[in-house]
Amino acid sequence: MLVRCYRARLSVWAVLCVLVLCWFYVYPVYRLPRDKDIVEEVLRQGEAWQKNQTGIDLYRKLLTECCDPKRMFAVTKENSPMGKVLWYDGEFYHSHTVNNETYSLFVQDNPLQLPLKKCAVVGNGGILRHSKCGRDIDQADFIMRFQNLLWSRKAFVDSMKVYGSSYIYMPAFSMKPGTDPSLRAYYALADTSSNLTMLFANPEFLRTVGKFWKARGVHAKRLSTGLFLVSLALGLCEEVTAYGFWPFSVGLDEQPVSHHYYDNILPYKWFHAMPEEFVQLWHLHKSGTLRMRVGHCPAQEGGT
Repeated sequence: MLVRCYRARLSVWAVLCVLVLCWFYVYPVYRLPRDKDIVEEVLRQGEAWQKNQTGIDLYRKLLTECCDPKRMFAVTKENSPMGKVLWYDGEFYHSHTVNNETYSLFVQDNPLQLPLKKCAVVGNGGILRHSKCGRDIDQADFIMRFQNLLWSRKAFVDSMKVYGSSYIYMPAFSMKPGTDPSLRAYYALADTSSNLTMLFANPEFLRTVGKFWKARGVHAKRLSTGLFLVSLALGLCEEVTAYGFWPFSVGLDEQPVSHHYYDNILPYKWFHAMPEEFVQLWHLHKSGTLRMRVGHCPAQEGGT
């Protein structure tokens, strides 16, 4: 009897193994190319790029249908009235119920004049160093860039003065550790009568953007800030160029590249999926939906 039971269990496991193998045969798992293969693909493509208006319109339509960036990218009085529960997109068990204090911090509705024309999304990749893309970036009608928040109140306010009448986009309701710094940044600017406008990222928008890219093969606990902003730009801008997006340790010239242009601290591998994100963006580049600058900008465009 014992022998028969053992054989029965063994046969069940054998059947399960066969079923799993058949599943992978019929539905093969997508395997991300090696870093070296991706870099070689970029080298083959080179700087050749042609704008594809059909692709641009299609992606704007897809993002509008899934995520409604024009209305939902920021928390506003219009989309987040008193009493609404904002569920954090990065920590689903945390939420904030809009009250008198937080409601007063929100803008009435989307303050941007849409559509935005030519947009530049500036990443933090080390490939940005010595790229000579500064002038090219400055020629954009709207620039999106991101950086760490300085802990010193005065240093933060002083560093923001250079941006004049711009917008600061903060993840106050995305993950719990980001709430207090975001609110401190708001009050620091308000107390100094700054011309900057504080916008808080809408967790509902961030959540739907995450689902959008997951359906397209980006599997990570959370998207990078860069991909969130590129998604926003694709939904709001007529033309998008991305700079500083390069998750690899060597550049196109086979020379070492730091992870960020300001340091070489690597992200947690389980948190973001940088190579997967890059592959998706590179597909959009090849199709003419957006443009990626992954090398030096031409002298006539970038200057020195």
